[in-house]
Amino acid sequence: MDPPFNEIYKTLLYNQITNTERDVPEIPFSFSVTAVVEEVELPVIDVSRLIHGAEKEREKCKEEIARASREWGFFQVINHGISMDVLEKMRQEQIRVFREPFDKKSKSEKFSAGSYRWGTPSATCLRQLSWSEAFHVPMTDISNNKDFTTLSSTMEKFASESEALAYMLAEVLAEKSGQKSSFFKENCVRNTCYLRMNRYPPCPKPSEVYGLMPHTDSDFLTILYQDQVGGLQLIKDDRWIAVKPNPRALIINIGDLFQAWSNGMYKSVEHRVMTNPTVERFSTAYFMCPSYDAVIECSSDCPAYRNFSFREFRQQVQEDVKKLGFKVGLPRFLNHLY
Repeated sequence: MDPPFNEIYKTLLYNQITNTERDVPEIPFSFSVTAVVEEVELPVIDVSRLIHGAEKEREKCKEEIARASREWGFFQVINHGISMDVLEKMRQEQIRVFREPFDKKSKSEKFSAGSYRWGTPSATCLRQLSWSEAFHVPMTDISNNKDFTTLSSTMEKFASESEALAYMLAEVLAEKSGQKSSFFKENCVRNTCYLRMNRYPPCPKPSEVYGLMPHTDSDFLTILYQDQVGGLQLIKDDRWIAVKPNPRALIINIGDLFQAWSNGMYKSVEHRVMTNPTVERFSTAYFMCPSYDAVIECSSDCPAYRNFSFREFRQQVQEDVKKLGFKVGLPRFLNHLY
């Protein structure tokens, strides 16, 4: 069932011990696995107030969303419009998909070629290895799927309801930053948004290997449904904190594009997933991305970032990961004129 993680682990460990090269890139500080001081509950926001609340309640809810996005870059939403039945079915279906033998998963015809991924192909040392596997599925693969299985119908429900929630939250955040809220419906199209089903198998070396290495998301918004195992951690006030799972909530986090588009008002925060020695973990994420030609432009007299297209951003990230083994992201696009 599991990909050959142990073989990759042994190869990277051997390379690390025998590597005498001097030009190995320095790994960022955030990659050092440090003790987590505490487990915290992220801000919890009841978003049903955006639809059913009186004007005063709606305004209060919008303020809470904007504040959490400025101060945390992460928050949780409850009464979000996606039923527990859909979420539970999503979890059951993805467990069934991941239970298939590795050879079958890696050649799966359920999704387009290249959808199944595992580990970190570019890893040159243990700190860069992600002990996880995933199905990375474009939204168009889901909506165009004529194979009416329980999996495809469940994914379609989860995807379309996540999409509606993402638009609603993005429009609130745009309004609160004084920007044009129609940008998202005009630019975030189905053929660049995607779902990612994740599985984190038990790992015999939890102190040495990540489930998912530290990173920020290269999108506008991410909506995450996770099980109750835990393992998600994020940086707050220059230290790593563990996120306490909440069975009623979805986790929302701000991506790089929203940080640039809001001129740094909203924060794209570094996060990671730790491995567990005995229990596997499952999660599903929806990523709200623009079309490749969409230009991310700061609306400010003193823009912190230069204008760039989503295509240019993705290409730069891919180049850095290939060359350095990790993503640099937004610092590459800082506006040096100011």
